[in-house]
Amino acid sequence: MEDELFGMIGQMKSVPGKRDELIGYLLEGSGQMPGNLVYIVAKDAADPEAVWITEVWRSKADHAASLSLPQVRDVIAKARPIIADFGLSAETIPVGFTA
Repeated sequence: MEDELFGMIGQMKSVPGKRDELIGYLLEGSGQMPGNLVYIVAKDAADPEAVWITEVWRSKADHAASLSLPQVRDVIAKARPIIADFGLSAETIPVGFTA
């Protein structure tokens, strides 16, 4: 349905010793993204190189549009050299959240 929220949960792994730098980039580019309701970056408790990103968007189209925002494109360019791998990911349909 078009009026459903769109969510994503995904894991990203940094090259050894660069997780905090990667987290900094991810948080730097997450402000002022039209349609974004929630953007959470969390350290994986068991893997010292992994982070989890949880996103909630007003729509899938808003998420797709965010990838062309200048600040997001800048972060992608900065982070790419220290991203070692992408782990699990899933698209979700959020049904509610609290802040």
